[in-house]
Amino acid sequence: MKRILSLALAASLLATPAIQAEQIPFDESWKEQKFSLFSKNRYSFQDATLGVQSDGSVSMAYRAVPEGLWGAIEASWRWSVDQSVPATDLRKKGGDDRNLAIYVVFLPEADAQRLKGAGIRKLLSADAARVLVYVWGGDHGRGQMLSSPYLGARGKTVILRDSGTGSHSESVDLAGDYRRAFGGVQGAVVGLAISADSDDTDTAVRGAISNLNLN
Repeated sequence: MKRILSLALAASLLATPAIQAEQIPFDESWKEQKFSLFSKNRYSFQDATLGVQSDGSVSMAYRAVPEGLWGAIEASWRWSVDQSVPATDLRKKGGDDRNLAIYVVFLPEADAQRLKGAGIRKLLSADAARVLVYVWGGDHGRGQMLSSPYLGARGKTVILRDSGTGSHSESVDLAGDYRRAFGGVQGAVVGLAISADSDDTDTAVRGAISNLNLN
């Protein structure tokens, strides 16, 4: 009898539909975070696509993740770069320009509830926060995981593309990358941010990100 029940349970688990990916719209939920009074990028929000222009500047667009997606373990998107900054050393603070970066911010559930609605500066400075930064830039090789020069032990940079132009689709394993970066089980996915950074090399970026999904 126990064997029959075990087989039935296994069958029911296999029959459970997979969690469907949910697209994150580029709408009024996104807010720009400037790091300097005189330096900011230009963003164009168009439903499924975010256009980014960076001219010797740096800033970040941020939005909170809906609570229903806090348990996301994967992300996917398509991005393109028509004008690229040169390759830089992304381990070097103040010399780490990159074309595009997607920040995924994690918090333990209790901290996620306590900090619900907080801005990106407060989240990135929280002791309990962990951040994966998926980057198109530098010259380190796809798949390399680097220490963040700004976030210390709380953040890791994951190289997906070296500097250059083109258009690519990406799919990342948030849970697996979290284990590789920090160990243990990931917390809630509470925030997303997108940046372009061209101020150190005084160059320019023209790029876009579209069809950003979490599941």
